[in-house]
Amino acid sequence: MKSSFAAGKLFADRQLNFLLIVNVLVVLVATWLSRGQFVDIDNLQSMGGQLPELGLLALGIMLSMVSGNGGIDLSGVGLANLSGMVAAMLVPRLVNGDDSPVLYTSLFCAIVLMMGLLGGLLNGVVIARLRLTPILCTLGTQLLFTGFAVVISNGASVHVDYVEPLSDIGNGTVAQVPIAFCIFLAAVIVLGWLLKRSPFGLRLYLMGTNPKAAFYAGIPRARMLITTYAMCGVLASLAGLISATHTSSAKWDYGNSYLLIAILIAVMGGVNPAGGHGRIICVFFAATVLQFLSSLFNLLGVSQFFGDCAWGFLLLLSLAFAGGERVRAIFGLGGGGGSTQPAKPPASGSAGATQRR
Repeated sequence: MKSSFAAGKLFADRQLNFLLIVNVLVVLVATWLSRGQFVDIDNLQSMGGQLPELGLLALGIMLSMVSGNGGIDLSGVGLANLSGMVAAMLVPRLVNGDDSPVLYTSLFCAIVLMMGLLGGLLNGVVIARLRLTPILCTLGTQLLFTGFAVVISNGASVHVDYVEPLSDIGNGTVAQVPIAFCIFLAAVIVLGWLLKRSPFGLRLYLMGTNPKAAFYAGIPRARMLITTYAMCGVLASLAGLISATHTSSAKWDYGNSYLLIAILIAVMGGVNPAGGHGRIICVFFAATVLQFLSSLFNLLGVSQFFGDCAWGFLLLLSLAFAGGERVRAIFGLGGGGGSTQPAKPPASGSAGATQRR
């Protein structure tokens, strides 16, 4: 009885149903069109190695959107590039990769994650303490991170030394599964547990749904925002780590198109840009849909411009499938804070009714 109720609750989410159906349809059509090449182990590993970069950035976008107040993190790509670049320039001066590959890899990862944490804390402190609009703040820090990366590298690509444990992060596999995909999957599981089972997740959703109720409930808004954007920074730096180890280089302009695609994944995954709603599992399946389509277009030799058109069509289709409520929220027409419709006054006989004077 309990299991059937849980299954019914799982499949009651229209957005999740839509994404599952689209994933299955894309895989079936892609397998047929490519004559089985799509599900070849090499192609599956290739997709598993490419998905985490966009997926991790999309998770950061989701966290910032869920926090409400027009939250969004536009600095992810710039921070990812800067993190990988700083580590690639600094670590060879401290450790010899040939003599101590494990120490080299550990230090490289630590510096990348530390850079992401510091960048995320900068975003969070400025947004929470100075009360700047998140989109303007993170746009500014995106330019700051990118500009700093250009200055320290003179605009050139920075080579990442080949050290086997480090290279395995972006190119290695465990039981035929790419290590990068394992990292992404671990991030999905941890964030899913935090948002669904921990007090942090409850507070974050309440902040995004009803900031006034969160205030009267005693939720520390500033601390929550700083923590949220710090997590976004760490997720971006993980994407930078995978990118740097996968390509053995880091450059300030790598993945310029990733930001818009990450936002597309988050919105297509059902995250409400007005805040307070979003499921990790839906974002995960939205990322897989786009990766499947991208791989299919590559196999068929289809222009990437057609891919952009297909992704836009999927976004519109997912919004239509999710219903009008989310569309109204995106354009500020919903029942939330962006509503422009005056509220209907309560009846005079209702409890707590107030008379207009």
